[in-house]
Amino acid sequence: MTNNWRALTRWTVVVPVLAVVVLALVWGRHLAGPVVLLVAVLLAGAVLAAVHHAEVIAHRVGEPFGSLVLAVAVTVIEVGLIVTLMASGGEKAASLARDTVFAAVMITCNGILGLSLLVGAVRRRVAVFHPEGSGAALATVATLTTLSLVLPTFTTSKPGPQFSTGQLTFAAVASILLYGVFVMTQTMRHRDYFLPVNETGHGDAAVVEEDHAAPPPARAAAVSALMLFVALVAVVGDAKAVSPAIEKGVAFLGLPLSAVGVVIALLVLLPETIAAVRAARRDRIQTSINLALGSAIASIGLTIPAIALASLWLTGPLILGLGPAQMSLFALTVVVGILTVVPGRATVLQGWVHLVVFAAFLVLAINP
Repeated sequence: MTNNWRALTRWTVVVPVLAVVVLALVWGRHLAGPVVLLVAVLLAGAVLAAVHHAEVIAHRVGEPFGSLVLAVAVTVIEVGLIVTLMASGGEKAASLARDTVFAAVMITCNGILGLSLLVGAVRRRVAVFHPEGSGAALATVATLTTLSLVLPTFTTSKPGPQFSTGQLTFAAVASILLYGVFVMTQTMRHRDYFLPVNETGHGDAAVVEEDHAAPPPARAAAVSALMLFVALVAVVGDAKAVSPAIEKGVAFLGLPLSAVGVVIALLVLLPETIAAVRAARRDRIQTSINLALGSAIASIGLTIPAIALASLWLTGPLILGLGPAQMSLFALTVVVGILTVVPGRATVLQGWVHLVVFAAFLVLAINP
């Protein structure tokens, strides 16, 4: 009885439930400043709780399934935020999906990846990982981003950087197909390419067996699955409640509207970043790369189909095409990423290169 009571009073259970209760009380109402602050705090707490429960489930199922669970959970949060903000933003939110997805790609492929490589290389001088799995993930990210965000800039069937209905349908189907094939490759056919590696005396990579503590019992995993659902509901609902405040804050600071997408991506991917850095500190660079690139793949592979479906009832244009500066940064990211993952080994230099590219993205997002 005591253990059950302690489990029910943990912050990872209390915060999501409290966030849902507050959401029910403020839904559809104009929020004053203090209430917005309270909802925002609960929103952040619900995001952290959601990732915590995803990690519990991940610990139960093991790698690389664990990274997959966390990436999908984070992406569901991201999709919910995008759809809710687009539904309430009208034409002002026409480019929100593009800005958020591109921000997620830059954060994961440069910010999270660069920070993980830097932490791992500082500890062991050289960060070691599987080039086969990492290269396959990077190729998938590059293909999905090009098909979904680069091509709309150059198509001519519809004015502006937009897809026609047929083109958007193809992009959605291709995205979900590639995501499904990647998941099958990661978890079934070539699972060993995505397991953590360690450096041997001759510099070869050898698979490291799981050295975590005993996995949680099935009951604890089931509770975490339920609380993960509650936390996701809280995140999506509370995000819609505070979305007017986010837009007003961005406008007050004189930032471009695209900064809203960057804020969303940073908020959603912060727990993912923490998890990747923790893995890097334990010399599990492959897990960090799985989290980073897997989140980018899930972000595009699941968001684009969801937005395509949402466009059936959302009014206004759907702008997906990137601008010249964004495409330049993406091309640089792909080139640098290839040079990083092909050797299967990275030093602090590669980590700093990715972080500098990420810093350039942030500067251009604030001052385009």
